[in-house]
Amino acid sequence: MTSFSTIAAFEAALADLPAPDRQAQARARDRQTQLTKPAGSLGRLEEIAIFFARWQKRPRPTIEKGRAVVFAGNHGVTAQGVSAFPASVTAQMVGNFERGGAAINALTRAAGLDLRVVPIDLDCPTQDFSLAPAMSADECLTALNIGAAQVDADLDMIVLGEMGIGNSTAAAALCARSFGEGAAAWTGPGTGVDDAGVQRKIDVIDRALALHRAALSSAFETLRHVGGREIAAMAGAMLRARQLRVPVLLDGFICCAALAPLARDNPAITDHCIAGHRSAEPGHARLLDRLGLEPLLSLNMRLGEGSGAAVATNIVRSALNAHAEMATFAEASVSEGK
Repeated sequence: MTSFSTIAAFEAALADLPAPDRQAQARARDRQTQLTKPAGSLGRLEEIAIFFARWQKRPRPTIEKGRAVVFAGNHGVTAQGVSAFPASVTAQMVGNFERGGAAINALTRAAGLDLRVVPIDLDCPTQDFSLAPAMSADECLTALNIGAAQVDADLDMIVLGEMGIGNSTAAAALCARSFGEGAAAWTGPGTGVDDAGVQRKIDVIDRALALHRAALSSAFETLRHVGGREIAAMAGAMLRARQLRVPVLLDGFICCAALAPLARDNPAITDHCIAGHRSAEPGHARLLDRLGLEPLLSLNMRLGEGSGAAVATNIVRSALNAHAEMATFAEASVSEGK
C-alpha cells in the first residue's frame, strides 16, 4: 500500500499530524510519583518513559518490537569532489551491512533491534544538484514511500539511519535551504575531507542554493531539489511513523537533516522524535537547536548508519525498565518523603 499517493497527500499528512495520548501520559507521570525514589531523581530517564507512554498509548511502555532501518542512496553531486570516498563505497558498505560486518550490525545486536537495510537505486545516482534538481517529482515521491513502507503499526520504536557517499553535502544544503544562515554555517568534513574539501562543499552548496532559489520551498520541493533518495526515504519514514504514532529515535546530522524541511513546514513533526545523540559533524548541534531536540548522548560519533541512535536505544530500554519494574512506595512498604 502506498502511504503518499501524490505530493498533495504527502503535504496533507504533514499538515495534519496525530496528537499523542495525553491520558496515557498522565498515568505514566502519576506512576513516576509513586516509584521508590525521590521525585525527579532519575532525571531524563523519567522524561523518556513518559514520552514513550504518550506515543505507545500505554502507561507502561516497552520495546518488544524495535526496528532499525538503514537506507542507502547515491548522489550525483559527488562528481564535484565533495567526498573523501568514491560513490562505489555506498554499495560496498551495503554489502558489508548485509554480511553483518558493519558497526550498525554489532550495535543493533547489542540494542536488541531488528535491522533492515534498504538500498535505493544505487546504480542510478541522483542528479548533481548544483546543476539540476536532485530528483524528479516521481523519484522523490517513490523514495518517500519506500521509507514509509518500512514502518509497521505494531512497532514500539524505529531507529533511522543512512549510507550514501556525498550525503553530508546534501544534508547541509537541506539545512541551509530550510533554516537559512548560508552553506558555511552547516557544512563540515563529513567523511573526513580536508579544509579545501570543506570549502569545495560550501561552494557547491552555494551554487545549488542560488540555482534553486526560485523553486518552491515546501518540504517536498526542498527534498526533491537538494536531497537524496535515502534522505527522502528517512523523511517518509518519519512522517509515516507519526501517522502510526510510532516513536522515532533519530541518528546524526544526515538523519536529522531529513527532518529539517518537514519541521520548517510543521514544527510539530518533531514531537514524536528523540535525538539519539549529538554527532561530531559541526552542523548537528546547530540543527538540533533549530529542531528543539536535546540529544541523549554526545560521544563524538560521526559514522552515520544509525549507529548513535542504536547506542542510545540502550538508554531508552533502561528508562522503560526502571519505569515498569520499580516498586511503588505502597508495594515496597516504604514511607514517602514529604
